Amino acid sequence: MDNPIEIQVNVLPEFTELANMHALAFDYQNPRAPEFWGAILAHSLCWLTVYREDRLVGFANVAWDGGVNAFLLDVTVHPEFARQGIGSSMVKRALVEAGVRGARWMHVNYQTHLQEFYLSCGFMKTRAGRQRLH
Repeated sequence: MDNPIEIQVNVLPEFTELANMHALAFDYQNPRAPEFWGAILAHSLCWLTVYREDRLVGFANVAWDGGVNAFLLDVTVHPEFARQGIGSSMVKRALVEAGVRGARWMHVNYQTHLQEFYLSCGFMKTRAGRQRLH
């Protein structure tokens, strides 16, 4: 990678650009409405963005419970910029930013193919449960 990674904290991305990048990175057809992202970020502890030449190439959201638990969500790297250290840099920065804001634990859910990535970022395996609501 030619340029060092510059991570911005709580700089609002353009929501249409975020929606399109998220859909591309997670391989789904219909990007979420821009309003979706505004509602999500309104409840966040913080979020991170990475730009290359005014183009959004990375995003991560840190939600929280209002207490000591933070939740890392939507770690997204544009596919053209994958495997350049952007994702792991955002995760490391998210850990710092959440701690500075009072969180003591960071939780993350991930698909099986991402397990090694999150373990390499310092997360430990835990047992958890989930249930689909709709």
